[in-house]
Amino acid sequence: MKPLKIAMLSLTHGHTRKYYQTLRDSPKLDWVAVCAENDAVEERFRRAVKDVPCYRDEAEMFDQHPDIEAVVLASANSEHARQVQMCAERGIHILSMKIPTFDLDEYDRMIDMVEGAGLVCQIELELHYNPVVKRVKQLVASGAVGPLRSMQATNITLSPVWAFPWQGVPELSYGKRVPLADGDHRFRGGALCDHPHVFDLIRWLTGSDFEHIYAEVAPNMRTDLEVEDLLLVTGKMADGCTFLLDPSWSRLEERLVEPGPGWEVFPKRMEVNLTLNGERGTLMADCFGPNVYHNGAPLDRYTVQYTYFDEWIGLIDEFCDCVRLGHTPQINLRWHRRTIEAMNACYESIARRQPVSL
Repeated sequence: MKPLKIAMLSLTHGHTRKYYQTLRDSPKLDWVAVCAENDAVEERFRRAVKDVPCYRDEAEMFDQHPDIEAVVLASANSEHARQVQMCAERGIHILSMKIPTFDLDEYDRMIDMVEGAGLVCQIELELHYNPVVKRVKQLVASGAVGPLRSMQATNITLSPVWAFPWQGVPELSYGKRVPLADGDHRFRGGALCDHPHVFDLIRWLTGSDFEHIYAEVAPNMRTDLEVEDLLLVTGKMADGCTFLLDPSWSRLEERLVEPGPGWEVFPKRMEVNLTLNGERGTLMADCFGPNVYHNGAPLDRYTVQYTYFDEWIGLIDEFCDCVRLGHTPQINLRWHRRTIEAMNACYESIARRQPVSL
């Protein structure tokens, strides 16, 4: 299979650095160029990668490299619609970070642009390619625990806003400035916007969709943030499976401009745990369990060496196969839209202080 010529835009998303090794090492890719959003981002990239051209203007990058076939949108949520339109006009396939947009009218326009241009647009939700999650999917499909009746999932992390400030700005994360609720000084755009994974996973594992959803926020751990950092979500799927989801920033961090050793105060910077209760048994999984921990410097903090890079390889493999073979990604714009509807319903539930039907 001919390697796919690929580029990256913006480089401001928290997952940006995780692509560097995959884009360099994958035999399915030819990494052509990147476009950095500002001076600091460009300087950070040039320290990490020496031999890939870095531009500051997207149009210049595309003009200089007309052979680019695909891009990774490693940008703030608010930039995605504009960048999707630019790619659609140039016939460039898209691997988009987690949230295409929370504005459903804008979302529908993105679907029309992508489908009208005949492009692949895959949403980056890497947990589907995590080996532990893939095994869970196989066990559920095989009937190992029987029909699912309830599911509990955590997607809890430290807050990325110190290294990636847009994730703490409502207009850039959620797309506009919407108060969480009457009398609440905070706005939509925090931890919920960072953690769509568990909302996708419950749909993927059950094969069902959301019937109703209820969400509550707690007082922030980080009182200087103007977006939410702690919340809890519960509800029921159309097939009767109930769920309890925790998509919070409930792990504390050092406020570093660049993530690095010692960033996490708690020994694990993230926990994605699943508990699935079926009619014949219970299945529990720690999706990021097999890591290496070291209780050393700096600042006597625990540091973590992750060992789950397989999921990024699987994600890229599917994207390349979809482009070359004309397949539709499992996490495509149309399928993912229902997840965004559910996340918006969480915010509506918080504002109304009552369940919301979907």
